[in-house]
Amino acid sequence: MVDTYPRQRVDRGTDAVTAVAQHVRALRQSRGWSLDELSGRSGVSKGMVVQIEGAKTNPSVGTLSRLADAFGIAVGRLLEPAGTRTVRLIPATAPPLLWRSGYGGFARLLAGATDPSLVELWELQLQPQDRYPAAANPPGARALLHLLVGSLVVNVGDDDHVVSTGETLDFIADREYSYRNDGETVALAVGVVVLPGTAS
Repeated sequence: MVDTYPRQRVDRGTDAVTAVAQHVRALRQSRGWSLDELSGRSGVSKGMVVQIEGAKTNPSVGTLSRLADAFGIAVGRLLEPAGTRTVRLIPATAPPLLWRSGYGGFARLLAGATDPSLVELWELQLQPQDRYPAAANPPGARALLHLLVGSLVVNVGDDDHVVSTGETLDFIADREYSYRNDGETVALAVGVVVLPGTAS
């Protein structure tokens, strides 16, 4: 997903610089990434990341774009003043498609929030034979999956859990898990992942 912003730097000392610092630090820590790992994933130097998290520099839009891409979010989210937004409407076409299978299934990150915890809202559609693997989240992470259509098998650790239309599965998501569609029709679900202790 591409956000359109003027080709300029954020003015140093403004609320936007402070918001970027808070969001980048909270997102990095919630994923359990070191400064080196964020640098490697984003292509932004470690020194620059340190400066951004300390609100000591005015990052360019290009730098913000690389950081946002590493986190899988929109640039606009990094610029939002922390704790001041009360309502935000997200257009249907805005959420990024982060996974697509060879069968036509997909996963979209519908929205995310960083205060007081990092919360992600996902849309998941799996065609018959689809399998969506999810990496382990940091300790204490929790996931909720609600089936709107069809059924899915959710594998957590060594156990399979069948979730059918109208049912919701609540599980600890700090280990590898996966969703698969063993049925003959499409499965559509919404899910929430919560990573605690990520207040900015």
